[in-house]
Amino acid sequence: MSNSPDIIPSEPVELREFTVGLLAELKNRDLLIEKLRHQVAGQNTHRFGSKVEGIDQLQLRLEDEEVAEAASAPSEPPQNADGDTKAKPKRRPLPDHLPRVEQLLSAGDACTDCGGALRELGRDTTDELEYVPGRFVVNQIIRPRMACKDCECISQAPMPSRPIEKGIPGPGFLAHVLINKYMDHLPLYRQVQIFAREGLHLDRSTLAGWVGKVAALLQPLAEAIKRYVLAGQAIFADDTPVKMLAPGNGKTKTARFWAYGRDERPWGSKTSPAAWYQFTPDRKGIRPNEHLKGYQGWMHADGYARFEELYRSGKVKEIACMAHIRRKFVDVFKSQGSHVAEQAIQRIAQLYAVEKEARGSPPDQRVALRQQKAKPILDDLESWLQSELPKLSGKTPLANAIRYALTRMKRLRGYLDHGFLELDNNTAERSMRGIAIGRKNYMFVGSERGGKSAAIIYTLMETAKLNNDDPQAWLTDVLTRIADHKINRTDELLPWNYKR
Repeated sequence: MSNSPDIIPSEPVELREFTVGLLAELKNRDLLIEKLRHQVAGQNTHRFGSKVEGIDQLQLRLEDEEVAEAASAPSEPPQNADGDTKAKPKRRPLPDHLPRVEQLLSAGDACTDCGGALRELGRDTTDELEYVPGRFVVNQIIRPRMACKDCECISQAPMPSRPIEKGIPGPGFLAHVLINKYMDHLPLYRQVQIFAREGLHLDRSTLAGWVGKVAALLQPLAEAIKRYVLAGQAIFADDTPVKMLAPGNGKTKTARFWAYGRDERPWGSKTSPAAWYQFTPDRKGIRPNEHLKGYQGWMHADGYARFEELYRSGKVKEIACMAHIRRKFVDVFKSQGSHVAEQAIQRIAQLYAVEKEARGSPPDQRVALRQQKAKPILDDLESWLQSELPKLSGKTPLANAIRYALTRMKRLRGYLDHGFLELDNNTAERSMRGIAIGRKNYMFVGSERGGKSAAIIYTLMETAKLNNDDPQAWLTDVLTRIADHKINRTDELLPWNYKR
C-alpha cells in the first residue's frame, strides 16, 4: 500500500479505512522483520557460535599451543612477545584433605665410606600428586639425611626417577589426564574444572605443560609401534580431516590425521594388533610416501589418487575396500529406494557371509574357501553391474556408484588369492572413530606441533585398546619405568609385552 500524500483520502470514512489498512501492513512488516531477525540470529549462532563457544575455542587453542610448546622441550625459558621471560604459574600446595601415602627411602644403617653407624640429621619430604582409579592421593617420598657417627659423612637415598623431573605429578595422575583428553575427549580446561570440584586447583597451562612433556617422553614408544606396524605383510591405511588453526588470521584450515594399522587376528595369527598415527597440515601425496618409506607389502586403502605413486613404485600393492563400494549403493538406496542398489547390497552381503565363515582360519583355508564360494559371487556381481550400467543415464548417482564399483573391484581381487588379506579396510576406519568423536569436542587443533603430540598419544591409546589392555594401568606402568628404561629395549614396554 502506498502512503503518497497525493492519494491520502480526505473523506473521514475513506481515511479510516486507509489508516486501518496501513496499520495492518505495518504489523505484517513488524512480524516479518522479527522473523528475519530470528533467522539471522540462528544463522550467526550456527556459523560463528555463541560467546561461550568462542571462549571455549580460545581455551582449546591455548591449551593445544601450550602442549606443543612443552613437547618441543625448549632449552631456554619461554618468552613473551616483548622478549621477557614468562613467569611460571605459581605452584599451589596440595590440598590437606587428600590422603597421604608415605614412602620411606632409607640410606641404610652403615656409612658407605667407613662402615660406621648412621644417625638421622633430618629428612626431605617430596610430595607427588598421584591418581589411583577413583581417588587422588599424595605420595610423600621421605628421604632421611643420615650422618655417620664416626666420620660425619652425610648419606641420603637418591630420588627415584619420575616422568617429569622436579614436577609434582605421579605416573598414575599423568596417565589419568592423558586418558581423559585423548580417549574420553575431555579438554584440559574442563578437567581443571572437574579437579577443582575435588578441591584440587591446577592451572590449565600447567596440565598442558605436563601433557607436552609426556608426549615427548613417549615418542620412542610410538616409534617402536610404527616399526612394528610396518613390519607386517599387510597394513590398513586411512585418513580423516581435522581443523587446524592457521597462524595469524584466527581462521582454520583442513589438516589430516593418518592411521596405519596391523591386525592379523582374522587369519588366526597370534601376532598382536597395533595402530600408528601421524598428523600432517595437509593431504598432499608426499605425506603417505614419507610415512611408508621403506615399507614393502600390501595396503588396504580407499581410492585416494595420491596413493598411486606408492603403487607405481612396486613396493606397495593395493587392495581395495568393499565397504567403500557398498556404502555408495547404500547412499543411493536411502535417497532413491533404487531396486538395483538394493540388489547390489544383497549380493555384497553374500561376500561378507563367506568372510564370516572364513574368519579365524589359517590363510590357506581362507584362500580355498574364497575360491570356492566368494569368487563366483564376485564374478557374478561384476558382470551384473556391467549389464546394468548401459540402462542408466550416465550422470545419475547410481551410475556413478556402479562405475566406482567396477573400477575398485579390479583392485580388490587380490584378496581371493591371499588369505592374509581382508575384504575391506574397516580395521583402519575403526581406528578413526576416537578422533572423529574427539574433534566434535575440541573442534580444531591449535598447531602442527600440537597435532603431532596428539598423534603420539593416539598411537599408544588405540594400540592398548586393540590389545584389551587397561589403558590406565598400562600407561601408569610405562610412565613409571620409561625414564630409566634403555632406549634400545623400548619394545619391552609395548602393550602386549606388558600384558604378558
